[in-house]
Amino acid sequence: MPKPDTATLPRHIAIIMDGNGRWAEQQGKPRIMGHRAGVESVQDIVRAARELGVGVLTLYAFSTENWKRPPLEVQALMGLLKSFLESELGTMVENNVSLRCLGQKDRIPAEVRKVMERVIQQTAGNTGLILNLALSYGGRSEITQAVQSIAQKCLDGTLIPEKIDQAVLEQHLYTAGLPDPDLLIRTGGEARLSNFLLWQASYAELYFTEILWPDFRKQDLLNAILDFQKRQRRYGKTGEQTEQTHPN
Repeated sequence: MPKPDTATLPRHIAIIMDGNGRWAEQQGKPRIMGHRAGVESVQDIVRAARELGVGVLTLYAFSTENWKRPPLEVQALMGLLKSFLESELGTMVENNVSLRCLGQKDRIPAEVRKVMERVIQQTAGNTGLILNLALSYGGRSEITQAVQSIAQKCLDGTLIPEKIDQAVLEQHLYTAGLPDPDLLIRTGGEARLSNFLLWQASYAELYFTEILWPDFRKQDLLNAILDFQKRQRRYGKTGEQTEQTHPN
């Protein structure tokens, strides 16, 4: 099996982790068992990304729409998140992983948020892989909040409308200071973004796979990266222009 070219690795990989519930249903198990199995995939993919030298890994863990799920399932998901953060803190510190969370943190239950903030604080000085967990996250709400913040600065007189450009908006997104995702992976067979990183994924290479998230492992990540490395990223230019700018 060929290995990815480390010189052209995506700097930022984002993943929509879809298929936990269906995985459980196919095995005649409660949906929460699919989420538990999905945690093992998270551990394996974080480890693989770190070993490969990927700079940023963003995982879509819980959307703003997921709050509409049955209360018992939401409660179980929050419990899984808390357990994951508590159990993985030592591993993150040992492996130089820095945790960040994207989304409406104030909606996360207080006991879970407390653990999350502790892990963020204790890994803040790490300089290796940046692990973003998108929690209570929605792309539209993220952009809306950014616009509201910019509008308030205009009202306060600290920013004038003529100075608002793409860079200013990006500074007000959850991902401020991070590169946009080069590769966006969705497991589970669906082919949509589901309100994930709508601004940041404008030029991401999209990779969809039928594999359900609990079955997605290191080799599947490598396959996605190999597919990414076969593509020509033109950013509006012709193929010939791109070859001249980035010769092999």
